[in-house]
Amino acid sequence: MIKNYLKIAWRNLIKNKASSFINIGGLAVGMAVAMLIGLWIWDEMSFDTGFKNRDRIAKVMDNSLVNKEIQTSGGSALPLAPALRDNYGSSFKHVIITSGTGSHILTYGEKNITQNGNFMEPAITDMLSLKMLKGSAVSLNDPTSILLSQSTAQAIFGNANPINKLIKIDKKLNAKVTGIYQDLPINSSFGDLTFIAPWQMLAISEHYATKFNNPWGASWFQTFVQIVDNADMSNVSAKIKNVKLDALRSKNNADARYNAKLFLQPMSRWYLYGEFKNGINTGGRIQYVYLFGIIGLFVLLLACINFMNLSTARSEKRAKEVGIRKAIGSVRGQLIAQFYSESLLIAVLAFFLALLLVQLCLPGFNHLANKNVSILWSNPLFWLLGISFSLFTGLIAGSYPALYLSSFKPVKVLKGTFRVGRLAAIPRKVLVVMQFTVSAVLIIGTIVVFKQIQYAKNRPVGYSRENLLNVSLQINDINKHYQALRNDLLTSGAVVNVAQSESPVTAVYISNGGFKWRGKDPSLQEQFNSMAVTSDFGKTVGWQIKEGRDFNPAYLSDSSGFIVNEAAVKFMGLKHPIGETVEWIGNGKYKIIGVVKDMVNRSAYEADKQTLFYLPSWQNLSNINIKIAPSVSAHDALNKIKAIFKKYDPSSPFYYRFTDEEYAKKFDNEERIGKLASFFAGLAIFISCLGLFGMASFMAEQRIKEIGIRKVLGASVFNLWRMLSKDFVALVIISLIIAIPIAYYLMHQWLQNYEYRAEIAWWIFALTALGAVLITLLTVSYQSVKAALANPVNSLKME
Repeated sequence: MIKNYLKIAWRNLIKNKASSFINIGGLAVGMAVAMLIGLWIWDEMSFDTGFKNRDRIAKVMDNSLVNKEIQTSGGSALPLAPALRDNYGSSFKHVIITSGTGSHILTYGEKNITQNGNFMEPAITDMLSLKMLKGSAVSLNDPTSILLSQSTAQAIFGNANPINKLIKIDKKLNAKVTGIYQDLPINSSFGDLTFIAPWQMLAISEHYATKFNNPWGASWFQTFVQIVDNADMSNVSAKIKNVKLDALRSKNNADARYNAKLFLQPMSRWYLYGEFKNGINTGGRIQYVYLFGIIGLFVLLLACINFMNLSTARSEKRAKEVGIRKAIGSVRGQLIAQFYSESLLIAVLAFFLALLLVQLCLPGFNHLANKNVSILWSNPLFWLLGISFSLFTGLIAGSYPALYLSSFKPVKVLKGTFRVGRLAAIPRKVLVVMQFTVSAVLIIGTIVVFKQIQYAKNRPVGYSRENLLNVSLQINDINKHYQALRNDLLTSGAVVNVAQSESPVTAVYISNGGFKWRGKDPSLQEQFNSMAVTSDFGKTVGWQIKEGRDFNPAYLSDSSGFIVNEAAVKFMGLKHPIGETVEWIGNGKYKIIGVVKDMVNRSAYEADKQTLFYLPSWQNLSNINIKIAPSVSAHDALNKIKAIFKKYDPSSPFYYRFTDEEYAKKFDNEERIGKLASFFAGLAIFISCLGLFGMASFMAEQRIKEIGIRKVLGASVFNLWRMLSKDFVALVIISLIIAIPIAYYLMHQWLQNYEYRAEIAWWIFALTALGAVLITLLTVSYQSVKAALANPVNSLKME
């Protein structure tokens, strides 16, 4: 019996090729989109889940009152880890201080490679449950040892045994390879941790024991903890809240005015819940998980609407078939099984077609989403969800023909007295309105996202990015010969200006407090971004002087001078800033000699922060900014610049970044989200149009005799086209009326996340409305014109 049902179902699919293609194709595309989004969400939600101790690992965070608002930071001071161990040792299994993962040069013989690594305390191996392939994890207790990841060991030593081989870190620290560990999962916070060196090695080489006048004030490090098995994360977090503040107060440290409160952020929240505003965890990437989850559900809903619409529409033509079947003895249960089997066959075929589409789309999708996801072939949950959804969709879509049509009385159907009624089309119209409402919201949202990106891109940055190159120094060899290197660069003919800075132009790494000036509010917990630069920095990057003057090496007094940005002048409340004295507690008094236009060196979506530029007393700044001569090609200039750097440091890799490319990376996240949203919005429109095409085909077929009569009575092709199209256009206009306020509200809320944001212009809605109407007309016109041009003799000859 089942074989017979399937055979009849297959014959019906073959007989109605166009509607079958639309049904299967539309549903398959919707399923494929849902699968792609599901795989993306799976990857996001599985971030950091590969660690055995994940539920007990946390990072120590700091909420401090700065500039009259609470700012959250993951940086911690050197004395914090010992204080936690000494005072709350019973709550922690491990407390680990680290330097933060960064780029370092590893040297073995003549080979030099740049790798991301970290200086960490030995307990990190137990905390992260490192799987050792060679050597021993406990060997990290030796301050001269180093552990390498499997891929790093392969890159340095090839197939040779690396154990007990000597390498150098950043050309100055000698380390012996004592262990090789399996590469950590890519989708984890430690996915780029390619080597681990002992914390003691760094602490001794940098003289941390005596380096800091105010150890609690230098939050350069990170502290990770693992709580004991029977402890509660929130309780332990509450216990350590005042550790830093109590320590500062006990030493009468001025930094106590920042009222620092510590808390633990569990590893499970690092990736998806990394955003804080005024001390409150407001979310982070989780918002994109919700966003794409909703988009996936809606796109899938569109496909299911198509499926149900066309299934119910086509089923009305089978009323006579039902009557004949019942007349020759079919019982209702058999008819229900027949209709359900047809619907389920379509859903299952669509599911397997969707798998094929996903497999074909994955390379492009991974590139677009910056992911490395794949179909979870071996995951039972994936198959359970996929097959369950197919069955559910088939049952829902087949419910109308199965339950409604099977209830017909054969006498009425065969006598021709059966009519489906005018109200039968209302559910289909409601579903079409839902389809285009969702599609219009996605289109408007996509346009707003790209408008916001473009708005931020067009923001004045306060300096010139053109032909500006940044070279980040990983070792100090270049600094020893900086003046000679600078002279060689300037005389090469490829470079017009060279300057050093503490941070690249596109970022500020350091912030400082402890400033006093005339008229300062005594209760203000001030903090300024600060950047140490050489005197030619302004000329090199092309900053814009608004008041006063630039640094001048001829003026020795400039060593105690500040150049501030406009945001700093506004923050300090200075009407005439030039010549004002600013005391930097512990560093002396400085005079403001110049004011520059605000420079965008953090997020382009945020308001500019108050920033101070000064000439340092030391000469080991870690960034060299180079302005390439406009008359020289970038390729030729880079070859000359590289040769000069190799002259003074022949063994280190020459690593450079163009400032305009670094600035463009600030928009990577939003652009990626925008591209994904536009991709899904395009598919939503495609699915909606596919359904509209099918409905237009059905309506034209249903009204074929009416069209024939109207043509005989003199109706023109245009009149017939207008008659057949106006109903669909009306439905789309209704959907726009619903979609526009919804889209406005959602995008207005989204834009509130950005301090520097675009307005939602009226033309976005007008363009979407015009586009939706045109797409509708183009979709239905083929069937409308085809029906209007048909010979009325063919449609009326049976009457």
